[in-house]
Amino acid sequence: MSKLEATKRQYLIIEKLKRAKNASFEEIADYLERESDFQGYNLTVSRRTFLRDLNDIGSLYGIYIKCNRSNNLYFIEEDFEPEINDRMLEAFNMFHTLRVQERHSPYLHLEKRHSQGVEHIYGLLHAIKNRLQITFDYRKYYRENLDSRTVEPLAMKEFKNRWYLFAKDVYDRRIKCYALDRLSRMEILNTHFPADECFDINTHLKYCFGVSMSGGEEPCEVILSFDAFQGKYIKSLPLHETQEIIEDSENELRIRLTVYLTRDFTMELLSYGDTVRIIAPKRLIDELKSIHTKALEKM
Repeated sequence: MSKLEATKRQYLIIEKLKRAKNASFEEIADYLERESDFQGYNLTVSRRTFLRDLNDIGSLYGIYIKCNRSNNLYFIEEDFEPEINDRMLEAFNMFHTLRVQERHSPYLHLEKRHSQGVEHIYGLLHAIKNRLQITFDYRKYYRENLDSRTVEPLAMKEFKNRWYLFAKDVYDRRIKCYALDRLSRMEILNTHFPADECFDINTHLKYCFGVSMSGGEEPCEVILSFDAFQGKYIKSLPLHETQEIIEDSENELRIRLTVYLTRDFTMELLSYGDTVRIIAPKRLIDELKSIHTKALEKM
Protein backbone atom coordinates (compact mmCIF):
# COMPACT_ATOMS: atom_id res chain seq x y z
CA MET A 1 0.00 0.00 0.00
CA SER A 2 1.55 3.32 -1.06
CA LYS A 3 1.95 6.34 1.20
CA LEU A 4 -0.09 8.30 -1.33
CA GLU A 5 -3.02 5.93 -0.95
CA ALA A 6 -2.77 6.10 2.84
CA THR A 7 -2.75 9.91 2.75
CA LYS A 8 -5.70 9.95 0.35
CA ARG A 9 -7.63 7.51 2.52
CA GLN A 10 -7.00 9.54 5.68
CA TYR A 11 -8.12 12.69 3.89
CA LEU A 12 -11.38 11.04 2.83
CA ILE A 13 -12.06 9.78 6.36
CA ILE A 14 -11.75 13.37 7.59
CA GLU A 15 -13.99 14.66 4.78
CA LYS A 16 -16.64 12.00 5.50
CA LEU A 17 -16.81 12.90 9.18
CA LYS A 18 -16.79 16.63 8.48
CA ARG A 19 -19.91 16.26 6.34
CA ALA A 20 -21.76 13.54 8.23
CA LYS A 21 -20.65 14.66 11.73
CA ASN A 22 -20.60 11.00 12.78
CA ALA A 23 -20.53 7.64 11.00
CA SER A 24 -20.05 3.95 11.72
CA PHE A 25 -17.01 2.00 10.55
CA GLU A 26 -19.20 0.23 7.99
CA GLU A 27 -20.44 3.53 6.55
CA ILE A 28 -16.88 4.87 6.28
CA ALA A 29 -15.63 1.62 4.71
CA ASP A 30 -18.45 1.68 2.12
CA TYR A 31 -17.64 5.31 1.33
CA LEU A 32 -13.96 4.50 0.81
CA GLU A 33 -14.85 1.56 -1.44
CA ARG A 34 -17.02 3.79 -3.65
CA GLU A 35 -14.25 6.39 -3.79
CA SER A 36 -11.78 3.66 -4.84
CA ASP A 37 -13.78 3.03 -8.00
CA PHE A 38 -14.26 6.74 -8.65
CA GLN A 39 -10.69 7.95 -8.02
CA GLY A 40 -8.68 4.98 -9.26
CA TYR A 41 -6.97 4.29 -5.92
CA ASN A 42 -7.20 1.22 -3.72
CA LEU A 43 -8.77 2.88 -0.69
CA THR A 44 -10.55 -0.13 0.80
CA VAL A 45 -9.81 -0.52 4.48
CA SER A 46 -9.93 -3.21 7.16
CA ARG A 47 -10.95 -2.33 10.71
CA ARG A 48 -7.34 -2.78 11.83
CA THR A 49 -6.03 -0.40 9.14
CA PHE A 50 -8.83 2.05 9.91
CA LEU A 51 -7.85 2.21 13.59
CA ARG A 52 -4.22 2.71 12.58
CA ASP A 53 -5.34 5.56 10.29
CA LEU A 54 -7.12 7.22 13.21
CA ASN A 55 -3.94 7.07 15.30
CA ASP A 56 -1.89 8.49 12.41
CA ILE A 57 -4.36 11.32 11.81
CA GLY A 58 -4.17 12.26 15.49
CA SER A 59 -0.39 12.04 15.89
CA LEU A 60 0.54 13.60 12.54
CA TYR A 61 -2.10 16.28 12.14
CA GLY A 62 -3.57 16.88 15.60
CA ILE A 63 -7.09 15.93 14.44
CA TYR A 64 -8.53 13.40 16.87
CA ILE A 65 -11.32 11.02 15.90
CA LYS A 66 -13.16 9.25 18.71
CA CYS A 67 -15.81 6.55 18.91
CA ASN A 68 -19.06 6.96 20.84
CA ARG A 69 -19.31 3.54 22.48
CA SER A 70 -23.06 3.84 23.04
CA ASN A 71 -23.79 3.75 19.28
CA ASN A 72 -20.37 2.83 17.77
CA LEU A 73 -20.28 6.03 15.70
CA TYR A 74 -17.02 7.87 15.00
CA PHE A 75 -16.72 11.67 15.20
CA ILE A 76 -14.08 14.42 15.11
CA GLU A 77 -13.31 15.55 18.64
CA GLU A 78 -13.57 19.33 18.90
CA ASP A 79 -11.80 20.12 22.14
CA PHE A 80 -10.36 23.32 20.66
CA GLU A 81 -11.91 26.68 19.97
CA PRO A 82 -13.92 26.60 16.70
CA GLU A 83 -11.36 28.79 14.90
CA ILE A 84 -8.50 26.47 15.86
CA ASN A 85 -10.42 23.36 14.88
CA ASP A 86 -11.34 24.89 11.50
CA ARG A 87 -7.73 25.85 10.86
CA MET A 88 -6.50 22.34 11.68
CA LEU A 89 -8.92 20.86 9.17
CA GLU A 90 -7.96 23.52 6.65
CA ALA A 91 -4.28 22.70 7.18
CA PHE A 92 -4.98 19.01 6.64
CA ASN A 93 -6.84 19.77 3.41
CA MET A 94 -3.91 21.85 2.17
CA PHE A 95 -1.41 19.18 3.22
CA HIS A 96 -3.34 16.61 1.22
CA THR A 97 -3.52 18.88 -1.83
CA LEU A 98 0.22 19.51 -1.78
CA ARG A 99 0.94 15.86 -1.05
CA VAL A 100 -0.66 14.84 -4.34
CA GLN A 101 0.53 17.90 -6.24
CA GLU A 102 2.25 15.82 -8.91
CA ARG A 103 -1.20 14.85 -10.19
CA HIS A 104 -2.51 18.44 -10.04
CA SER A 105 0.53 20.49 -11.08
CA PRO A 106 -0.92 21.51 -14.48
CA TYR A 107 -3.93 23.01 -12.69
CA LEU A 108 -2.52 24.29 -9.40
CA HIS A 109 -0.60 27.58 -9.20
CA LEU A 110 0.90 28.40 -5.79
CA GLU A 111 2.03 31.84 -4.70
CA LYS A 112 5.79 32.26 -4.51
CA ARG A 113 6.31 33.76 -1.09
CA HIS A 114 9.00 34.19 1.54
CA SER A 115 9.02 32.57 4.95
CA GLN A 116 6.17 33.58 7.26
CA GLY A 117 8.26 32.78 10.31
CA VAL A 118 6.11 29.77 11.18
CA GLU A 119 9.25 27.82 12.07
CA HIS A 120 9.34 29.87 15.30
CA ILE A 121 5.75 29.16 16.38
CA TYR A 122 6.29 25.90 18.26
CA GLY A 123 9.19 27.29 20.28
CA LEU A 124 7.33 30.51 20.99
CA LEU A 125 4.25 28.65 22.22
CA HIS A 126 6.48 26.69 24.58
CA ALA A 127 8.06 29.90 25.89
CA ILE A 128 4.67 31.62 26.29
CA LYS A 129 3.05 28.70 28.15
CA ASN A 130 6.06 28.23 30.44
CA ARG A 131 6.71 31.99 30.83
CA LEU A 132 10.32 31.83 29.64
CA GLN A 133 12.20 34.85 28.32
CA ILE A 134 13.54 34.70 24.76
CA THR A 135 16.23 36.54 22.85
CA PHE A 136 16.40 37.16 19.11
CA ASP A 137 17.75 39.46 16.45
CA TYR A 138 15.15 41.65 14.78
CA ARG A 139 15.24 43.52 11.50
CA LYS A 140 13.08 46.62 11.00
CA TYR A 141 12.39 47.64 7.42
CA TYR A 142 13.58 51.20 8.01
CA ARG A 143 16.89 50.14 9.58
CA GLU A 144 19.83 48.34 8.01
CA ASN A 145 21.22 46.87 11.23
CA LEU A 146 19.73 44.08 13.32
CA ASP A 147 18.55 44.85 16.83
CA SER A 148 19.12 42.33 19.61
CA ARG A 149 16.05 41.92 21.85
CA THR A 150 15.26 40.15 25.11
CA VAL A 151 11.54 39.89 25.76
CA GLU A 152 8.83 38.15 27.76
CA PRO A 153 6.57 36.53 25.12
CA LEU A 154 2.83 36.89 25.79
CA ALA A 155 0.78 35.90 22.73
CA MET A 156 0.75 35.58 18.93
CA LYS A 157 -1.62 36.76 16.22
CA GLU A 158 -2.02 36.05 12.52
CA PHE A 159 -2.81 38.92 10.15
CA LYS A 160 -2.75 38.92 6.34
CA ASN A 161 -0.74 35.68 6.07
CA ARG A 162 1.88 36.80 8.58
CA TRP A 163 2.39 35.91 12.22
CA TYR A 164 3.19 38.44 14.94
CA LEU A 165 4.49 38.12 18.50
CA PHE A 166 3.31 40.36 21.32
CA ALA A 167 5.95 40.55 24.02
CA LYS A 168 7.08 42.76 26.88
CA ASP A 169 10.53 44.27 26.35
CA VAL A 170 12.65 43.59 29.44
CA TYR A 171 14.39 46.98 29.14
CA ASP A 172 11.50 49.45 29.03
CA ARG A 173 8.68 47.04 30.14
CA ARG A 174 6.52 48.06 27.17
CA ILE A 175 4.45 45.57 25.19
CA LYS A 176 5.62 45.52 21.57
CA CYS A 177 4.74 43.66 18.40
CA TYR A 178 7.26 41.71 16.30
CA ALA A 179 6.75 40.09 12.88
CA LEU A 180 7.95 36.49 13.04
CA ASP A 181 9.39 36.58 9.52
CA ARG A 182 11.86 39.24 10.69
CA LEU A 183 13.13 37.23 13.68
CA SER A 184 16.42 35.36 13.52
CA ARG A 185 18.73 33.58 15.95
CA MET A 186 15.89 33.05 18.42
CA GLU A 187 16.83 31.41 21.70
CA ILE A 188 14.64 30.36 24.64
CA LEU A 189 16.27 31.25 27.95
CA ASN A 190 15.96 29.53 31.32
CA THR A 191 14.82 32.79 32.87
CA HIS A 192 11.22 32.66 34.08
CA PHE A 193 9.01 35.75 34.30
CA PRO A 194 5.82 36.34 36.34
CA ALA A 195 2.42 36.18 34.69
CA ASP A 196 1.05 39.53 33.49
CA GLU A 197 -2.47 39.45 34.92
CA CYS A 198 -3.31 42.72 33.16
CA PHE A 199 -2.62 41.43 29.65
CA ASP A 200 -5.24 39.62 27.62
CA ILE A 201 -4.65 39.30 23.88
CA ASN A 202 -8.35 39.51 23.01
CA THR A 203 -8.83 42.67 25.07
CA HIS A 204 -5.56 44.14 23.79
CA LEU A 205 -6.59 43.68 20.15
CA LYS A 206 -10.36 44.13 20.43
CA TYR A 207 -10.41 47.40 18.48
CA CYS A 208 -7.27 46.85 16.39
CA PHE A 209 -7.38 46.40 12.66
CA GLY A 210 -4.38 44.17 12.22
CA VAL A 211 -1.70 44.35 14.88
CA SER A 212 -0.97 48.05 15.38
CA MET A 213 -2.61 50.33 17.93
CA SER A 214 -2.93 54.09 17.87
CA GLY A 215 -0.64 55.04 20.75
CA GLY A 216 -2.85 56.16 23.60
CA GLU A 217 -5.82 57.18 21.44
CA GLU A 218 -9.32 55.87 21.94
CA PRO A 219 -10.98 53.63 19.33
CA CYS A 220 -13.27 55.47 16.94
CA GLU A 221 -16.70 54.70 15.48
CA VAL A 222 -16.40 54.43 11.70
CA ILE A 223 -19.30 54.36 9.23
CA LEU A 224 -18.61 53.12 5.70
CA SER A 225 -20.78 52.82 2.61
CA PHE A 226 -19.94 50.21 -0.04
CA ASP A 227 -21.61 49.77 -3.40
CA ALA A 228 -23.90 46.75 -3.56
CA PHE A 229 -21.44 44.51 -5.42
CA GLN A 230 -18.51 45.15 -3.07
CA GLY A 231 -20.93 44.86 -0.18
CA LYS A 232 -21.39 41.16 -0.93
CA TYR A 233 -17.70 40.60 -0.21
CA ILE A 234 -17.82 42.73 2.95
CA LYS A 235 -20.73 40.66 4.27
CA SER A 236 -19.03 37.35 3.48
CA LEU A 237 -15.68 38.45 4.96
CA PRO A 238 -16.27 41.23 7.55
CA LEU A 239 -13.65 43.93 7.90
CA HIS A 240 -13.60 43.63 11.69
CA GLU A 241 -15.28 41.70 14.49
CA THR A 242 -17.16 44.85 15.58
CA GLN A 243 -18.79 45.21 12.14
CA GLU A 244 -22.54 45.92 12.20
CA ILE A 245 -24.79 46.31 9.18
CA ILE A 246 -26.76 49.60 9.25
CA GLU A 247 -28.33 49.38 5.81
CA ASP A 248 -28.37 46.62 3.19
CA SER A 249 -30.20 47.57 -0.01
CA GLU A 250 -29.91 46.94 -3.73
CA ASN A 251 -27.72 50.04 -4.02
CA GLU A 252 -25.62 50.09 -0.86
CA LEU A 253 -24.20 48.25 2.10
CA ARG A 254 -23.62 50.60 5.02
CA ILE A 255 -21.73 49.32 8.05
CA ARG A 256 -20.50 50.56 11.42
CA LEU A 257 -17.34 49.40 13.18
CA THR A 258 -15.22 50.54 16.08
CA VAL A 259 -11.46 50.55 15.49
CA TYR A 260 -8.25 52.45 16.08
CA LEU A 261 -7.51 54.71 13.11
CA THR A 262 -4.15 53.22 12.23
CA ARG A 263 -2.16 53.10 9.02
CA ASP A 264 -3.16 49.45 8.55
CA PHE A 265 -6.82 50.44 8.55
CA THR A 266 -6.28 53.39 6.22
CA MET A 267 -4.40 51.20 3.73
CA GLU A 268 -7.21 48.67 3.81
CA LEU A 269 -9.79 51.34 2.94
CA LEU A 270 -7.60 52.64 0.11
CA SER A 271 -7.54 49.14 -1.40
CA TYR A 272 -11.30 49.39 -2.06
CA GLY A 273 -10.90 52.37 -4.39
CA ASP A 274 -14.15 54.00 -5.49
CA THR A 275 -16.32 51.18 -4.15
CA VAL A 276 -16.25 52.66 -0.63
CA ARG A 277 -17.36 56.02 0.77
CA ILE A 278 -16.40 57.25 4.23
CA ILE A 279 -19.43 58.61 6.11
CA ALA A 280 -17.72 59.22 9.46
CA PRO A 281 -15.57 60.34 11.19
CA LYS A 282 -14.50 63.57 9.53
CA ARG A 283 -10.88 63.00 10.54
CA LEU A 284 -10.80 59.81 8.45
CA ILE A 285 -12.55 61.53 5.51
CA ASP A 286 -9.93 64.29 5.53
CA GLU A 287 -7.06 61.80 5.76
CA LEU A 288 -8.20 59.80 2.72
CA LYS A 289 -8.90 62.98 0.73
CA SER A 290 -5.35 64.14 1.44
CA ILE A 291 -3.87 60.79 0.36
CA HIS A 292 -5.85 60.74 -2.90
CA THR A 293 -4.94 64.37 -3.62
CA LYS A 294 -1.21 63.64 -3.17
CA ALA A 295 -1.54 60.58 -5.38
CA LEU A 296 -3.15 62.65 -8.16
CA GLU A 297 -0.36 65.22 -7.93
CA LYS A 298 2.17 62.48 -8.68
CA MET A 299 0.45 61.42 -11.89
